[in-house]
Amino acid sequence: MISHFLLVIGIGVLSFALRSFHTPLLQRLGTLGIFITSFLAGWLIGGELWIGVIFAASWLLLPWLEILTHVRRLRLPIERALHPRTPPPRNTFPGFSELTQEVESAGFEYVQDAGWSYDDQTHFFRLFYDAAKRTQAAICLVEQGDLAFYYVSLTSRGENGQIYTTWNYPFSYGLQLPPKVQLNRVQGELNCEQLWERHEAYLQSHQQSQSTLSEQPTEAFCDKIQSDMQDQIFHNLDRGLLVKEGETLIRYSARGLVFLWLQFLRDLVRLS
Repeated sequence: MISHFLLVIGIGVLSFALRSFHTPLLQRLGTLGIFITSFLAGWLIGGELWIGVIFAASWLLLPWLEILTHVRRLRLPIERALHPRTPPPRNTFPGFSELTQEVESAGFEYVQDAGWSYDDQTHFFRLFYDAAKRTQAAICLVEQGDLAFYYVSLTSRGENGQIYTTWNYPFSYGLQLPPKVQLNRVQGELNCEQLWERHEAYLQSHQQSQSTLSEQPTEAFCDKIQSDMQDQIFHNLDRGLLVKEGETLIRYSARGLVFLWLQFLRDLVRLS
């Protein structure tokens, strides 16, 4: 019996080790190994196959704890006006200065700092622009209660009205994107120059070049971002993922909560 438990522990350690690699195949093998480990642990502890199945399935149901206890009660404003913001302190975003230098080294010029906040939600943007590339760059810090994360995005706007964004957002996105937004999510630890190479390749795959991209007046950056956020909110209201709470607030609908759960499953198996 002890040898069986040691085998299960060994499979578990190997599975988590595989998840630490940046290779999609190894990460998926690690995910499969975690399910196998949970199944075997349940089987050994309970002595029944169905108990092993419950142990394995618990990974799929675990996100509902967060969804039902936190997300279901979440209320956010429909309108999100951007205002000038001071940069985050170093203890909140330790590598912010270095990341700014990295973006500027890739050819982007600093434009402004802006953001919006409501209750315990704070979104900060440091905005840059490269006129030659006709592309906006942004360092984004998201703070949600005790959770904080950052990502970098590159956004180009086509003369056809389409918006092309490449980013390293660490999770599958929690809302559906409007039809005019084409999103290229990249994974792994890429610097800004490498992120631009991915973005340039993404533009080329959509038959976009500098001549087909629109210039972006820097003085209108905040207005454009606000407009994009409003379009996204109304799109998700139309799709039924969000519902209004009074005149000024929105919340996730039951359909939206299921959508969030499915997004978690996408991240779990690295399908996004």
